[in-house]
Amino acid sequence: MKDIKIFCPKDWIDYELLDTGEGEKLERVGKYSFVRPYEDAVWKKTFSKKEWENVDGKFFSSKKGEKAGWKINNKIDKKWEISYRGIKFYVMPTPFRHFGFFPEQASHWDFIEDKIKNEKRHIKFLNLFGYTGVASLFALRAGAEVTHLDASKQSLAWAKENQILSGMEEKPMRIICDDALKFLEREAKRGNKYDAIIMDPPKFGRGPKGEIWKIEEMLPRLLESVKKVLSDKPLFVILNSYAIDSSSVSLGYALEDVFYNLVGQVSSGVLCLPEKSKNRLISLSNTAIWTS
Repeated sequence: MKDIKIFCPKDWIDYELLDTGEGEKLERVGKYSFVRPYEDAVWKKTFSKKEWENVDGKFFSSKKGEKAGWKINNKIDKKWEISYRGIKFYVMPTPFRHFGFFPEQASHWDFIEDKIKNEKRHIKFLNLFGYTGVASLFALRAGAEVTHLDASKQSLAWAKENQILSGMEEKPMRIICDDALKFLEREAKRGNKYDAIIMDPPKFGRGPKGEIWKIEEMLPRLLESVKKVLSDKPLFVILNSYAIDSSSVSLGYALEDVFYNLVGQVSSGVLCLPEKSKNRLISLSNTAIWTS
């Protein structure tokens, strides 16, 4: 495995990480500003107290002994549109503190589109735990045939909305509500193969029929199942995780362990965002990538 890499998107216009500190982050998401928890920010805030308080909404974490949830200070749209490099998608505050996208993952979106576009062959792309589908849209625009899977019907409906918003409803994207492991097992039996796969498994979750997912117990099985549906000429496999607290090296070792007999290499790293206040790179997620 090569050295740890830092992945940081450079083309954001509709999103800014304005400041961090004292367990929180201050962000601009389109035309609105918000404060959300960021427990790793063990330093002082740079912006003034007024700048931190003059926001459209704040998410309170139960870890601080307060009632968890959003406090919206101003009247805002239920959902609004933003874009990244021409791909449009809807965002809104969700009960789980998120906005329906993860801005640091734009580095993966760039990688996905560039790798697929540079291939002179038809690529089948699989997005496991696909959420609202932004990564799938970049694969779709690059020319891939996309399968987008999640256990949440609400997330899948959101993904379909995003596909329509970006004007790609006629492009081949299969949207499936299913448990990831069960889906992979059936695909392997059917002989269906994929050239490129991205997955962002949660720490804990339930499938559409109540299937229980625990990442510490089930990640090895997931990776073995992924290997069974890889084509004879796989292009890449991306493993992203907010759920594993250890370093990205652990994710890299997990990929190396499963893909040991494939010709390719594994790199691990962190997904970061540039912070406006001090121009620091703020680490937000661990990731590992196998490429042929």
